[in-house]
Amino acid sequence: MMDEPIISVDQAARIMRDAMRDAIKRHSLRYMIQGILMMLAGLVALIFPLVSSVAIVLLLGWLLIISGVLQGISLIGASNVPHFWLQLISVVLSIIIGLMFLNDPGGGLVALTLLLVVFFIVGGMARIVFALTIRPFPDWGWVLASGIVGVLLGVYLFASLPLTATWLLGLLFAIQLLSEGAALTYMTWNVRNS
Repeated sequence: MMDEPIISVDQAARIMRDAMRDAIKRHSLRYMIQGILMMLAGLVALIFPLVSSVAIVLLLGWLLIISGVLQGISLIGASNVPHFWLQLISVVLSIIIGLMFLNDPGGGLVALTLLLVVFFIVGGMARIVFALTIRPFPDWGWVLASGIVGVLLGVYLFASLPLTATWLLGLLFAIQLLSEGAALTYMTWNVRNS
């Protein structure tokens, strides 16, 4: 058995960065088009947040149904598998929730918005507790402020339900598309011109 050379983490990171830079240069036009299309889709989602929110719920409904059916197919003839009944319940729930989202996208919007509200409030409370725990640490106040913002945002969104449900998912989706598209376009432009 031959001894293979040991590569340090820095060397591995440099090799990966170089490979990524080469791939981006080779396919820069494709990456630029992808980034621009993502930004355009983000702008459309920002202009029409209700349409994009409903589209997200419908897509999620179909994904739940498809994953439930595929999981159900994998369970055929596998009744002796451990936790078979739990997996079967998961299949049924995926399909039922998917059908509910397709049947009533408005209800799906409210349900998903409530999940986001809980995420903001619980995440904000966790950051507040964390900030108070590390209080002597420098700049702990920034963590505390982000926790307070999260809680306040969650409370505001909850107080403005069901109106919030019509635009929140679409807005978050728009922000995600715009930021990813801009980052991809900027990175590709810089690599291409380096």
